[in-house]
Amino acid sequence: MIFWNIGIFLISLIFYQFKFQIFAFPDWISLSSNYSLALRYPWTLLSYAFFHSGFWHLVFNMLVLNFAGRLFLTYFTAKQFLGLYLLSAIFAGIMFVLAAFFIPLGTGIVGASAAIMAILVATTTYQPLMNVRLFLFGNVKLWYITAVIILLDLMQILVENTGGHIAHLSGAFFGFVYIRLLQNGTDLSKGITSVLNFFSNIFRPGKKTVPFKKIHKNYNPQPTKTVSKIVTKDRNQQQIDEILDKISRSGYDSLTKQEKEFLFKVGK
Repeated sequence: MIFWNIGIFLISLIFYQFKFQIFAFPDWISLSSNYSLALRYPWTLLSYAFFHSGFWHLVFNMLVLNFAGRLFLTYFTAKQFLGLYLLSAIFAGIMFVLAAFFIPLGTGIVGASAAIMAILVATTTYQPLMNVRLFLFGNVKLWYITAVIILLDLMQILVENTGGHIAHLSGAFFGFVYIRLLQNGTDLSKGITSVLNFFSNIFRPGKKTVPFKKIHKNYNPQPTKTVSKIVTKDRNQQQIDEILDKISRSGYDSLTKQEKEFLFKVGK
């Protein structure tokens, strides 16, 4: 996704006005606060999330995307990452257009910030107490970082770039709702990944499908139970990673007796 954003940014340089040192994106690329333009170019509800208003806008967003994306993929799959990214961008775009009915928001927006906020908040909702090592600050709880970013958006929402901050907060809200639904067994990303797979199969006509075979087998019926659709890493491997991180930070002697025994067992 970082490569896609960088590649599209390079292509978008054709819209850069060197005389005024600004990007002049046409209405069929950026998301307009004018609902009539949004309806005329409905794809802008997604396209805006792949364009940026400047080099530093791109750099900052990609740094946060790399940070949040790596944490998200610790617990979830790449398909869930892609689905959440695209769906949150669309949701934030819709909220931006709707907000324009009540608040003057200027002309339009571009940027991946809303989708990135969704990825960050989704990870924080699932593992708020995760320790993250930050330069100069040391280990910090993930929810502290997310709370500061959201607070900054709230503080600036009526000062500048109101539409952008509304999109950020909308993305954050979608990321929270996505995880809550996922924990209850509903994966919103499945719909959009199914659509992408459909189009992928269209453009790969040479791929052969395996005919359906009905297989009968005897089994003892067991009581069904609801299983969360969250895809996580193997619990043992996750615990090993946490112990190794603790050793790298504080040394082997910092481990508890239980952690040493667990490490000894898996080491055999």
